[in-house]
Amino acid sequence: MDMARDLAGLVGARTAKKRKTSRIWWTVHQWVGLKLSLFMAFIIFTGTLAVVSHEIDWLLQPSLRVAPASAEGPVAWARIAENAARHPGVAEVWSMEAPTASAFAVKVTVKDAGGDLFYLHAHPTTGAIQGQGPWVGAQRVLRNMHRHLNLPTKIGVPIVAFLGVLLLTSLVTSLVVYKKWWRGFTKPLRSRDARTWWGDFHRLAGVWSLWFVALISLTSVWYFVESLGLDAPPHPEVEAGVPAKPVASGLESAFAAALEAYPGLEVRRVILPGTESPVLQLHGDYKAILVRPRSNAVWVDPASAKVLLTTDGRNLNVHQRISEMADPLHFGDFGGYWTKVPWFLFGLLLTGLALSGAAIYSLRIAGERRHEARLAQAFAGMWRDLPRWRWVSALLILIGFALLPTLIWQVS
Repeated sequence: MDMARDLAGLVGARTAKKRKTSRIWWTVHQWVGLKLSLFMAFIIFTGTLAVVSHEIDWLLQPSLRVAPASAEGPVAWARIAENAARHPGVAEVWSMEAPTASAFAVKVTVKDAGGDLFYLHAHPTTGAIQGQGPWVGAQRVLRNMHRHLNLPTKIGVPIVAFLGVLLLTSLVTSLVVYKKWWRGFTKPLRSRDARTWWGDFHRLAGVWSLWFVALISLTSVWYFVESLGLDAPPHPEVEAGVPAKPVASGLESAFAAALEAYPGLEVRRVILPGTESPVLQLHGDYKAILVRPRSNAVWVDPASAKVLLTTDGRNLNVHQRISEMADPLHFGDFGGYWTKVPWFLFGLLLTGLALSGAAIYSLRIAGERRHEARLAQAFAGMWRDLPRWRWVSALLILIGFALLPTLIWQVS
């Protein structure tokens, strides 16, 4: 009898310890998911929009559009550079970006006599300048807001990237808290009340976006590590030499030499000779996967058309490859619309995941206060029931918007 009683006590103690451990995991999951939930949702949402920011600019700026059938063929880089240099108000042509898709024009970054930057939009094959756009469009606003809240990058990037640590912690704890989570892929959303629906949505969205949460959190943690000074070694470069006057004409032979020296290079960006570097640079896509265009580059002396350097993304070391992979994986632009569309949709789902966690908490508080668990109560409670941390989230978001004029007016 005593043995049975001791055995029952031991089992009870183990059960209590297991419950206590489970409660700790749940507390951590709730804490990291709630305290900065509004700020987290804001950063995720701006990042989601940043995935399609070029398309937003395309909708807002008619001169960015071309008929796809008229743009078939190689991009007339040399002609575009020359036409841009002759465009009224242009003092220097800095760079050119390949069309985002078949219906896009080439974006040419230029500077006026006062030093302000703006874009010219050129037809890819004819080289004709179709119009101009502001330096601060949807793409730049969303990028800066999402990446560093328009703060100096040394301050803003660590603040935003640290959310990756919280997101990764939330992911790990969710796998412990949500027992047998792999059975949740087909569970329906119950509509018994608002709290039940939000809870079911949170779990369903969570299991379907596990891979995406892992991807976004790990790349964000990498950005955080880089912001602390652990950057990858720089890519090979040609010594800048003596700064030259901007050169945007007579580059046909230099472009021809570059493409002949690097057959198969799909040019994505061109940096023209100018006050920062006297050489012509072509960056693009080649055989290395998941690297930024700068990894595959050819450097040419514009005067002699002599190729000075070629780089291949397959020759990067491990640290450099990880660094190069971060952006394509984070924004999903490595496969065109085949990857951008899923990244956009899962970004919306992840935004809902951040908000639904706060909604569940608010509805639980409402239930404890014997208030009716309604949808409106959930949204109101996201603000009301996070007394101290809501001001931290609000302050960070307001900083991003308050510094927008600085970005727009290009005031340092």
